[in-house]
Amino acid sequence: MESLNHVSLFSWLKEEQTLTFNAQTLSISRHLESELPNGAVRYRCVYSEQSVESELARLLVVLSQPVSLAYIVRKNALHCIELRLDKPLNATEREQYALIDGVEFFSISPNQAVLNRCGLLVMDMDSTAIEIECIDELAVMAGVGEAVAEVTERAMQGELDFEESLRARVAQLEGADEAIIQILCDKLPLMPGLTEMVAELQSYGWRLVVASGGFTPFVGHLKQLLDLDAAYANELVFEGGKLTGQVTGQVVDAQFKADTVVRCAQAWEIPKGQRLAIGDGANDIPMIEIADFGIAYHAKPKLEAAADVAIKQLDLKVLPYLLQLI
Repeated sequence: MESLNHVSLFSWLKEEQTLTFNAQTLSISRHLESELPNGAVRYRCVYSEQSVESELARLLVVLSQPVSLAYIVRKNALHCIELRLDKPLNATEREQYALIDGVEFFSISPNQAVLNRCGLLVMDMDSTAIEIECIDELAVMAGVGEAVAEVTERAMQGELDFEESLRARVAQLEGADEAIIQILCDKLPLMPGLTEMVAELQSYGWRLVVASGGFTPFVGHLKQLLDLDAAYANELVFEGGKLTGQVTGQVVDAQFKADTVVRCAQAWEIPKGQRLAIGDGANDIPMIEIADFGIAYHAKPKLEAAADVAIKQLDLKVLPYLLQLI
C-alpha cells in the first residue's frame, strides 16, 4: 500500500490516470469536474502556493469517509482541488481547511453558476475592482484627506446613510482643481487578479458591469480598459475647471446597485442562477442579496455575513474557481 505524502498524492491527481490512490486506511478516488452526481457534497480548496499541498494531504488522510478528488483547472496561476464526499464536513473539519494560510475553502452547491454558460457579474469598484477608495484619494490630493477618510470608513461599515455620506464627502472637494481627476485615472491601481478574472469570464461570453458609489470618470476608465459591458457611478459637477463639491443626477446608492443586477439580467436575458455580484462594503449588501450568487471580497463584516461566499486571503483570480465548468 502506497504511503501518503503530498508529492505522491498530488502527482497522482495531476499527472496520472489510475482511478484510485491508497493512503493508509483511506482509498481516494478521482472524478472529473463535469461529472455532477446527485447527492454528492462538494468542497473546493483554492490556493496559490503548492507548498500547502502537504497540509491538505494531511487533512485528507484523516477523513472518516470515502473521498473523491478532482484537480480543477482555470486560465490563471492558482491551484484548486475539489472534494466530493457522502456527508458534509463538520464545523471543525471545515475550519481546519479554512485556517491554512493561503487557502480559500468553499462549499459548492449542486446549482452553482456555470462558467461556460452566459452569465452576469456586477462588480463594485472601490476596494473591489480597484485597490483604493477614489473619494479618499481625491480628498488627499485636495488636502482634505483625513476628514473624508473617516466618513468613508463609517459609510463602508454601514454606520451612515450612503447618500448623506457621499454628499458630505464630495462637499469637502469644493474648489479642487479638475486636473486631479485625470491624474488619478492615469494611476488607478487595479485589484490583483482583476484582468485575469475578467478575461476568463469574457472568454465564455459573460456580461460584466461595474456599479459604483464612486465617480463616472473612474468607472469609464475601467470600462474602456477592460472592455466591460456597462459602468454606472455618480457624476461630479465642475465649473471653471474646479469641482463644485456637488454630484448631479441619479445617485448610485445601494438600491441602484441592486436594481442594476435585475435590469442588466433582464436586458441581456441572463438565466436564473447565472447572476452574480461581488463587493466589499455595506453599500453592496442589497446587490449581493438580490444576485443568485453573492461574493464578499476582503469584505467588511456586515457584507461578509450577507454573502454566499467570502474570498478572504487570495485575489480575484479565485472567482472562476467558484463556478462549474460542465
